[in-house]
Amino acid sequence: MNGRIFAFAALCAFAALWICAVAQATSVRAWLDRDPVRLGETVTLNVQVDGEAQAAQPDFGMLSGDFDLTGTQSSSSVSFVNGKATSSTLWAVGLTPKQVGTFAIPALSVAGQQTQPLTLRVLPAAADATKPGGDVFVEATAEPPSPYVQQQVLLTVKLYFAVNLIDGNLDDPQIKGAVVRKLGQDSHYRAQAGNRGYNVVERHYALTPEGNGALTVPPIVFRGHAADPNGGGFFFNQGRAIGAQSPPISLSVRSRPAGSGTGTWLPARSMSLTATGIDATTPAQAGEPLTLNLRLEAQGLGFEQLPRLELPRIDGADVYPDKAVTQDKDDGQWLYGVRERKFAIVPNRAGPLTLPSISVQWWDTAHDRAQIASLPAITINVQPAAATAASGAAPTARDIPVAPRSDGGPVPPTATSMRVDTSQLPVWRTVAFVALALWALTLIGWIRWLVAQRRHKPASAPVQPQPDAAPARRAFAEACAREDWPMVARALLAWARQQRAELRNLGELRKAVCDSAQARAIVELERACYGKGDAPRISAADLARQFAHGPVLGPVRKVAAAHSALPPLYPAPLR
Repeated sequence: MNGRIFAFAALCAFAALWICAVAQATSVRAWLDRDPVRLGETVTLNVQVDGEAQAAQPDFGMLSGDFDLTGTQSSSSVSFVNGKATSSTLWAVGLTPKQVGTFAIPALSVAGQQTQPLTLRVLPAAADATKPGGDVFVEATAEPPSPYVQQQVLLTVKLYFAVNLIDGNLDDPQIKGAVVRKLGQDSHYRAQAGNRGYNVVERHYALTPEGNGALTVPPIVFRGHAADPNGGGFFFNQGRAIGAQSPPISLSVRSRPAGSGTGTWLPARSMSLTATGIDATTPAQAGEPLTLNLRLEAQGLGFEQLPRLELPRIDGADVYPDKAVTQDKDDGQWLYGVRERKFAIVPNRAGPLTLPSISVQWWDTAHDRAQIASLPAITINVQPAAATAASGAAPTARDIPVAPRSDGGPVPPTATSMRVDTSQLPVWRTVAFVALALWALTLIGWIRWLVAQRRHKPASAPVQPQPDAAPARRAFAEACAREDWPMVARALLAWARQQRAELRNLGELRKAVCDSAQARAIVELERACYGKGDAPRISAADLARQFAHGPVLGPVRKVAAAHSALPPLYPAPLR
């Protein structure tokens, strides 16, 4: 037994060390903030390492042959999630290409690992980038120029300005006949256009044409104010108004090709259909549900363009679909639509169960051809239900051996002996002990509740209302429902006078009740009726519950009346 305990402890320690090692695993990645760029523009190369707080900066000197390095910045962060510390370090270096072409950024060594190699396309500088005296101008491009209907078009808008802007507004495109979505965040960098340096703000939009034919992207307008060096001091410089707009863009939208089939039209850059939760090795039992999770993701489409995920009828099982989960996400240049849905599959019989294949036909816009995203059929072996298996293994009467009597006499026909399977006795014994303990705890709790009830029981039982008390009870309940505090006070006092006619006000009623909770409720009722704007600390509903059975009045205490020369303030009620 000690050897088993030692082995189990060693296994747990090894698992804990393995989990810690995995949690602290170092991962590195590198990416460019945009691609392609034009000659004269600056692109940012980002390198991030996770899980290593003291990683050394990678060597960016190898990039100086094709790029001018414009400075490096770094930042580190440590976060705690569910008690787990995660560290991250990020380096960002500005790269200005020296010439036009396609450049390979090799893998960089950081924290003992290699980043993935990257590729950057550098396009020629725009020939018409500048205007005469152009302090600010807007450039817009759309790719591809001849898309299919419902295919994503990447619309890129760049604002160039060589002056100090006080304020400004760059309009979002408003395109009739197309759906426009903004992608990611704005990029800010420096670029050379002509013989002048500019600050650039770059935005990306996903443009989805809704019909075929000619489509025009209207000019993108910028309006703002630039600082005027001759306009006085800073607080008095209102600046000069400036503005610019991009030239319009014409797109030729193609209709759906004939070879795309008759199903849902899905022009996408890429598409994936995945299934998790069930495979050929999944154990299954009749009557026990299995969960299948289907996920469809398309690059270049919104989730509303994707078809609903459905399962065909399955012979030998009942299917119960869950509510679909949808979302749109983007990486700054592409829109990704996602549909995800879970299905509960309940086999209704033992034997082989085949989940049919699932396929989605789509159009590959990158290669201009039809494609099919599919999942193959899955066959699993379903075991009989537990109750059925148990009943099938039960011994029959003729299989049960008959035990002889101790006195040697004949055994009656109904007297039999059975071989009892004792393998399940410890389980049932544990269940019985747990049930007995729960029953004992329930009994103890019930007894304590009775003792507490007796301890807090009022000195005298609530007085049952007389038949003529029904109108007073009803008036009190209606006043509480309206939260009419003066009427509540009058109705409660009238109800109490049916038990004790000499009560004249709430103060006397508060002294007469023997229930402390009712006495506190009367104090709050007095506060509501006569307080100086103070809100009562009891609601009308709670007050109604306190007096659900009427005021609980204690025995009358006779006090000798003191002689007074003044007449009583409250005359005795007439009888």
